Amino acid sequence: MLETLPLGVLALGGAIILGLAIYAGWLLAKLRHQTKVQAAQMDAAIKQRNLKIIESVDVIAMATLQEQCDISEAAIRLYMIMDHLQGDKRVDYPTRFPALYELYDVIKDMPRGEARQAMEKKARMQDNMIRMKAESRLQKAIHTELEEILAFTGAKMTPIRTLAS
Repeated sequence: MLETLPLGVLALGGAIILGLAIYAGWLLAKLRHQTKVQAAQMDAAIKQRNLKIIESVDVIAMATLQEQCDISEAAIRLYMIMDHLQGDKRVDYPTRFPALYELYDVIKDMPRGEARQAMEKKARMQDNMIRMKAESRLQKAIHTELEEILAFTGAKMTPIRTLAS
């Protein structure tokens, strides 16, 4: 059958196949480049987001050490914010900051805001006692962990007055 096909038709078919192969190669190279650009953009976005999160973590830790933020409030906020760190900044919070996590675990289900105000006074006082006992028991360890957090964030300033003072 090949003998009956004119040589020009075979050359045309070969040229079409070669053209399609070159086009497919060009598309593949373009796709690889686009994938690299998207990965770089994603890394930059993650880095930028992590910087904002770390700045917030730094402010909360500093405020807590300076007694401008309640320890329980800091435990909740730090856990919730640090849970959103990505990439190489990701932190296994319960392992790295066990005292803060323990306090968070004690208070995480306690009502806040309007729900707390709606509670009976006796129930509110019981929650306060549980929270204050945990805060008192964990205060020194939390102080140390807050300093570790400031070291982790690369804090630009140091606390004027700390929990230990």
